[in-house]
Amino acid sequence: MGIVRLSGPEALKIADAVFAGKKKDRPSEFKTYTVHYGKIVSAGLVLDEVIMTVMRSPHSYTREDVVEINCHGGPVALRRVLEYVLGKGCRLASPGEFTRRAFLNGRIDLAQAEAVIDIIRAKTDSALTLGLEQLKGGLSKELSGIRGDLLDILVILEAGIDFPEEDLDLRSIKEISRRISAVEARLDRLLESARAGRILREGIRVVICGKPNVGKSSLLNSLLRKERSIVTPVAGTTRDSIEEMIDIKGVPVRIVDTAGIFRARGLVEKKAVNRARFQIRIAELVLLMFDSSRSLGDDDRRLIKQLKDKNVIAVINKIDLKARLDQDEIRRNFREVVEISARKGKNIGLLEDALFGFAYGGAASSESILVSNLRHISALREAKKLISRSSISLAGKLSPEFISQDLKDASIQLDTILGKDLSVDLLERVFSDFCIGK
Repeated sequence: MGIVRLSGPEALKIADAVFAGKKKDRPSEFKTYTVHYGKIVSAGLVLDEVIMTVMRSPHSYTREDVVEINCHGGPVALRRVLEYVLGKGCRLASPGEFTRRAFLNGRIDLAQAEAVIDIIRAKTDSALTLGLEQLKGGLSKELSGIRGDLLDILVILEAGIDFPEEDLDLRSIKEISRRISAVEARLDRLLESARAGRILREGIRVVICGKPNVGKSSLLNSLLRKERSIVTPVAGTTRDSIEEMIDIKGVPVRIVDTAGIFRARGLVEKKAVNRARFQIRIAELVLLMFDSSRSLGDDDRRLIKQLKDKNVIAVINKIDLKARLDQDEIRRNFREVVEISARKGKNIGLLEDALFGFAYGGAASSESILVSNLRHISALREAKKLISRSSISLAGKLSPEFISQDLKDASIQLDTILGKDLSVDLLERVFSDFCIGK
C-alpha cells in the first residue's frame, strides 16, 4: 500500500474534486478521523480504488486539514494519483514539510520534531524507544522545567536591578546561589546522558583484529548468529574488511571483521593489512583476538604494543582446545579480557556484556532522559558555561546585571533546542535531513 497525503486549507476541496465515494458523499462533509472506500476518477477514468482518511484541523499531525489517500501501492497507480492531485492545485512537499508544519503550527516543539527523524533512522529497539520518548516530550518537559527555574531566579535578580537602592541581602544571595546550583545539577545530568544518547542514536564502531587464523571471522559469525564470513582452517582467508550492523542489548554496533595482521609479502596481502590498520585507527573499540591453543608470537606482541592507546577488549579464543597461551602478558596489558570459543559459541554472552558495558560506561541508564542530538548537546554545554559564569559572578559580588544577562543568555540556548527563537537558516538545516513525506 502507498499513501498520497494532502495537508493544508485546500486539502478537502481537492479531495472533493478527485474522490468518488460509494454514497456520493463529498470528503469535505466527512467527519474527522473517518475512513471511506471509493475511487480516484479522472474524466470518467478510474485511476485506482482507494481508502480515504480525513483528519480535520486542528486534530491532525500538522494541525491543518489532512487527507490521506491509501492506494494499492504499485508505482504506476501511485504516480497517476499523485500527478492528478498535483494537477488540481497541490504541490510536492519538501523534505520534512509535514513535520515542519506541525512545528510551525505549534503542535510539537523543535526537539520533538527532530525526534521524528531519530524514529525513522532507529537501528535498535532502544534507539526507537529514545526517539519515541523525545517525541512524547520527555526531553522538552525537562528543558522547560530548567527554563522555568531560570526565570524564577531572574525575577529575584530583576527586583534588585529595578530597585538599586535596595541591595540584594544575604538571604537573597544564598537563595539565588542555591537555585543556580540546582539548575547546574539538572544540566549536568542531561550532559552526562549525552554519551549514552549518542551511542543509542548512532551506535559504536567495533573492529575485530588479530593475526591470521585466530578466529576473527568465526567471532563475527557468532555475534551475527549467522554465517557472514567464510571460515576455513587456511590462514588469511579474509582479505577485505566485512562490516555488519548488529543489536547488542539495544546498542547499535557496527562491527568490522578485518584481515589478519602480519608481515605481508605480496601486494594483495599488503593492501589487506593496510585496510585492517585503517579500520583499527577509526574504531571506537577494538576486539584484539588471541588463539588460546598457540603461544604468543611476535605478531601478537606487535599488536599489543600498537594498541596501547586504543580502547581494547582482549578476546582469548579457542578455549575448547588444549591451552598453550600464557595469559599473564595479555592481562598485564589489558584491563578487560574475555575467554570464548567462537566456533562453539561459548561465552559469547560475556563478550556482549563487555561491549554493552563499554558503550554505556556506567554513565547513564537507558531508562533515563537521554540527550542524543549534537545540536542539543552543544546548546546545553553553552548554557552550562553561562550558568557557571553567573555563579562565579554572584560569589564575586558583581552587579546583578552581569548575573542576569548570563542567565538570560542561558535561557536563550534552551530556547534554541525547543525552537522558541530560531533563525530561518537553522530551521532549514534541521529539516533538510528529513525525507519526503515526513
